[in-house]
Amino acid sequence: MAPRKIIIDTDPGQDDAVAILLALASPEEIDVLGITAVAGNVPLELTAKNARIVCELAGKTHIPVYAGCDRPLKRPLVTAEHVHGKTGLDGPVLPDPQMALTDGHAVEFIIDTLRKNKPGTVTLCPLGPLTNIATAFQKAPDIIDRVPEIILMGGAYFEVGNITPTAEFNIYVDPEAADIVFKSGAPIIVMPLDVTHKALVTKQRNDAFRALDTKVGHAVAEMTDFFERFDKEKYGSEGAPLHDPCVTAYLIRPELFSGRHINVQIETQSELTMGMTVADWWGVTDHLPNALFIGDIDTDGFFDLLTERLARL
Repeated sequence: MAPRKIIIDTDPGQDDAVAILLALASPEEIDVLGITAVAGNVPLELTAKNARIVCELAGKTHIPVYAGCDRPLKRPLVTAEHVHGKTGLDGPVLPDPQMALTDGHAVEFIIDTLRKNKPGTVTLCPLGPLTNIATAFQKAPDIIDRVPEIILMGGAYFEVGNITPTAEFNIYVDPEAADIVFKSGAPIIVMPLDVTHKALVTKQRNDAFRALDTKVGHAVAEMTDFFERFDKEKYGSEGAPLHDPCVTAYLIRPELFSGRHINVQIETQSELTMGMTVADWWGVTDHLPNALFIGDIDTDGFFDLLTERLARL
């Protein structure tokens, strides 16, 4: 089969960086048409910079990187330097990028790419707040039917929230954008905290990254060394959860994951539960399913895949 064409929409973030590296290391399965940056973990200036740093780390400087929306649709930007550090990629010492941002806005790139490619051939892979995707859908609703799948990291059911008691960060930052995307009718696959918190980088797994003895292997190990301190303190977990690489791993090995096709709605009215993904996991409503909500992962298979692919870079 030909590799799947994708656009990665992202706010790097150490786990975003690993997700991008996994995609760039897998050309047989994934054809990255471009990377679109959005404000989220850190402001847009840094996410756009970090996306280029990751491309250069991977030696893939031909990938176009576009800057997108610098704030949510209706709310002030909330960032996560307390998790990812001031740069968003704290941990390894990586040089400033030499490659330039590609001219044009990320939203226009998303619209143009979906229009010029055959319908059903370009998958959207959002790893951060859904501002760019929602803005593209609002500006060009004709592209929605051209999207075969949106595979995103966001939300939660049993895990509920990590930025508020009821909301996961990506959805909370721009709940209005998430609401637009989940109501769009496009096929959606969701990697929620319930599954990403099972993808934990233990010491043994991080040692395997470091043992690759490459620039990429050392950088990833140092990213997770930094990243894990937050989750160890907050959750008492063994290490850092690699949230976003679950998206790219699903593209390569969907059999590593299982879930349910359910109805998911986004809370946009209550400040108490703002950004909550109201996931009807048990089918207690008559609302039609609109997303495949992933609930489990073959963790060993996931890390075997990740380590094997990172070794290619």
